[in-house]
Amino acid sequence: MGNEAEVEVEVTPEMCPAFDGVVVHPIYSTWSLAHHMELAARQVLAPHLEEHEEGIGTHLSIDHLAPSPIGKRVRVVARCVEVDDRRVICEINAYEGARHIGKGMQVQRVLPKTVLKALIERHQ
Repeated sequence: MGNEAEVEVEVTPEMCPAFDGVVVHPIYSTWSLAHHMELAARQVLAPHLEEHEEGIGTHLSIDHLAPSPIGKRVRVVARCVEVDDRRVICEINAYEGARHIGKGMQVQRVLPKTVLKALIERHQ
C-alpha cells in the first residue's frame, strides 16, 4: 500500500471530446482523463504481478473538476490505498500545474492468467 505511479501528458487535439468526428471543446476530454487514470493505476500494479498473474480493471470512477486546454501539461498520480488477496484499489488525482483537475478511484482484480483466459474465451 502507498505505492504510486505517475503519468504526464501534454493535451493534444486528439485528446479533445469529439462526437461523430466533430470536436465539441478544445480541452482535455473526460475519456482521455479516464485512459490516463487507468494507465497510472496499471503502473502501480504491474511491477507486483507474479508471472502467472494478470490484473483486470473492474471499476473506475471519475470527477472531472476543471478543463485543461490544448497545450497544457496534465499529471495523473495513482496511489494504492487498499490491497487484499484479490483486489488493488487506487486513489487517483490529476493536476494541471498545481490546479486539481480530476479525482477518482480505480479497482483492479488480480487473477491467475489461466482463469482470465478462460473468462475471456467464455465471452467470445
